[in-house]
Amino acid sequence: MLVAFSVAPQSSQDDQGSVSRAVAAAVAIVRESGLPHQTDAMFTTVEGEWDEVMDVVKRACEAVGEYSPRTSLVLKADIRPGRTGELSGKVERLEAALADTEQG
Repeated sequence: MLVAFSVAPQSSQDDQGSVSRAVAAAVAIVRESGLPHQTDAMFTTVEGEWDEVMDVVKRACEAVGEYSPRTSLVLKADIRPGRTGELSGKVERLEAALADTEQG
C-alpha cells in the first residue's frame, strides 16, 4: 500500500509560524523506518504493508506531538494488495501515458 500523509502541529513556537522542526522530526521517523518513501513540499508518501506503514504514521504523529499539544494529520491511502514498487511505478506509468499522448 501507499500512504501519503501530512502531519503538523496546530501551533508553532516560531514567531514566523514555521513548523519545519516538528515536520523534520516526523520525516526523520519515516527515514529511519527503512520503508520506501518520498517527501515533497506537501506530503510524505510511504510504501509497505498496512501495519508497518500505519506504525510509521503513528510514530510520526507522536514525534510532532512533542512540539504542540494538538496535531493535524491528513492521510490518503492506495490499498492494492500484492503490488510493490508503486511509489515509482505509478509515476512511470503516468509518464509513459503522457509520452503516448504527446506522440499521438
